[in-house]
Amino acid sequence: MKPLDASQSQPLSGGPSFSLANRAYRAGWQLAWLLLARWTPPMLNGWRCWLLRLFGARIAPGAHVRSSAVIWAPANLIVEAGGSIGPGAIIYNMAPITIGARAIVSQRAHLCAGSHDIEDPHFQLVARPIVIGADAWVAAEAFVGPGVVVGEGAVLGARGCAFSDLDAWGVYGGNPAKLIRRRAKAPGAA
Repeated sequence: MKPLDASQSQPLSGGPSFSLANRAYRAGWQLAWLLLARWTPPMLNGWRCWLLRLFGARIAPGAHVRSSAVIWAPANLIVEAGGSIGPGAIIYNMAPITIGARAIVSQRAHLCAGSHDIEDPHFQLVARPIVIGADAWVAAEAFVGPGVVVGEGAVLGARGCAFSDLDAWGVYGGNPAKLIRRRAKAPGAA
């Protein structure tokens, strides 16, 4: 299944932001997750990852996705080996979101790949990919906005808000996120 494309937006002509096929896919996904995964205990991670793959996600072996995570469109999700999506995390992936190897998206963090053009009189949808680098950590209740790259090994502290790229191995906090200090590279990291 190919990634979903936000460029299908047609609100200028009075239509919905996404095609009927896109909306049907997402409705089917939400129903499947609710009935087949949302209630599952942690030990059924493999089942949840299989279900995500069935709907088009690219989930590497060793990745973890909690049952209470909210994923808008599996076809726009890539989770590399050892990547983790925590309880209650929101993956609002109108554009592709990549979670790198061993990267952690903690509980109730929000990765939001979509917004609106506030200068456009029609308030057009804008969707841009998000990349969470290998060994990075998006802490509890943090927010990552459209188009942001969280560099390898970077940390976005609890409730921090990233609206621009975070450099590799930096520790960030606040709203908007500011560099607090540098982080030591993990053993074996490039």
